[in-house]
Amino acid sequence: MSGNSLSLAAAKQSISQKKLLEFDAVGQVTLLNFADCHAQLMPLYFREPTANFGVGAVHGLPPHLTGTQFLKYFNIRAGTPEAYAFSSNDYVALSQEYGRIGGLAHMATLINAIRAERSGKTLLVDCGDTWQGSYSSLMTKGEDMVEVMNEMGVDLMTAHWEFTYGTERVKELIGKLKFPFLAANVIDNEWEEPVFNDVAYFEKGGVKIGIIGQAFPYTPIANPRYLMPTWSFGIQEDKMWESIKKVKDGGADLVVLASHNGFDVDRKLASRVDGIDVILQGHTHDAVPIVTKVNNTLMIATGSHGKFLGRLDLEIKNKKVVKYNYKLMPIFSDVIKPDPKISAVIKKVRAPYERKVNEVLGKTDSLLYRRGNFNGTFDDLICQAIIEERDTQISLSPGFRWGATLLPGQDIRVEEVYSQTAITYPKTYRLEMSGKLLKDILEDVGDNLFNPDPYFQQGGDMVRVGGMGYTFEIRQKIGKRVSNMTLLSTGEPIEADKNYVVGGWASVNPNTEGPPVYDLVSNYIKRKKVIKLPENRAVKIKGA
Repeated sequence: MSGNSLSLAAAKQSISQKKLLEFDAVGQVTLLNFADCHAQLMPLYFREPTANFGVGAVHGLPPHLTGTQFLKYFNIRAGTPEAYAFSSNDYVALSQEYGRIGGLAHMATLINAIRAERSGKTLLVDCGDTWQGSYSSLMTKGEDMVEVMNEMGVDLMTAHWEFTYGTERVKELIGKLKFPFLAANVIDNEWEEPVFNDVAYFEKGGVKIGIIGQAFPYTPIANPRYLMPTWSFGIQEDKMWESIKKVKDGGADLVVLASHNGFDVDRKLASRVDGIDVILQGHTHDAVPIVTKVNNTLMIATGSHGKFLGRLDLEIKNKKVVKYNYKLMPIFSDVIKPDPKISAVIKKVRAPYERKVNEVLGKTDSLLYRRGNFNGTFDDLICQAIIEERDTQISLSPGFRWGATLLPGQDIRVEEVYSQTAITYPKTYRLEMSGKLLKDILEDVGDNLFNPDPYFQQGGDMVRVGGMGYTFEIRQKIGKRVSNMTLLSTGEPIEADKNYVVGGWASVNPNTEGPPVYDLVSNYIKRKKVIKLPENRAVKIKGA
């Protein structure tokens, strides 16, 4: 056996399905939770970000810790399975030891084991961004994920990217669900009435649980308004108060919010709105291995891409949480036996697309990843593809947080390209923009990310830029964060009153023209055959 094989064997001995499930059970209720799986049915690599900057009161607090800071804060030893799951440190080396992570059939195995242990006490909550993010989800318009979630026995869900299939399709898919779809903050503008149910009730372990659902508040801003033209969203604290009162008047012993607000928005909400016992959180893809307590509210953040399953046990007395225990379990797929029923459903829904998704487009010599506040190497690849395929000076790629990681030496398949680009508005535009407009775009997106008031943060990361460099000062105010904009091809400063040829994708404009981004990127990779990216030094950060 080689040295590397010995290392791998030792690593796998240090983690096991049994070890992952080890837990000191507490009380009458077990809440199981995942969020932001982005239609990833199969095990994958997913590297956590190197940068997640917090501003204002949350600077230096979870989830705004990464790498070595994260490991130190949570007392996680470098090189361990937990270090691999929760940080970007030594990612390539540790991926060789601990392998792929996630896979819904593997998650189902853990869920079913906990259900067997805690019979009649468990509730499985999906906090949204489930129906979008893969080739098969795009081809079936989310139906593949509905089928899998039904089979997994999800008890309820809320949403965000689900809405990008359009209002009629969302209604069709909800009709196929075997569980409630909750969104207290979505209103029909024409009728001025709620579009969806706001609450659902469950009895577990003799405890009556009232659950409120909260969809992503900024959906029609972050995504195309034309896909949901008659629905309004928003944080809507007043409606949250009403829903809390409703479930309490309905006799709930425990009030839970299934939220897609984002971590810092929920942290502020919990500080202003009383009566929520637990917030199960989604949207910002944060994997936080402890409970965050705000006043009397317990906040749980379970990461993304099917990497983790959260387990929160609660003891309830006189309608109060008197004791709890929590564990965020990484789904180490190499040591978990996949659930046969879910494996069969996944095989069935993927069968029509297996040949296509496994088509090899090229190979990468670089680590390709998306996460990071300001850049990711897969975004660098997309930006370069747009510049070359669309003959532009500058390219823009949205700061999406979803998409699988590829290790150096791996084949790049259609599967991975669509995990980065599978959206319903994929056209790649080519047009002229003034230097002033480019600065305004950077300033606007930057304020969405770094406004000190969480209620003005719309999630996502910074728009990615190809062909242009700039300096960004995090602690400045909007209009003053971006400077030193430079055209990389010439080294010349970007001039406010001069026009530049710009390409990009995921425009919220309904009249966008151009080839779908997934075709453009696929063609570029085929032409290049091998992808090797230089380190991106074009963006300089101050005040981090």
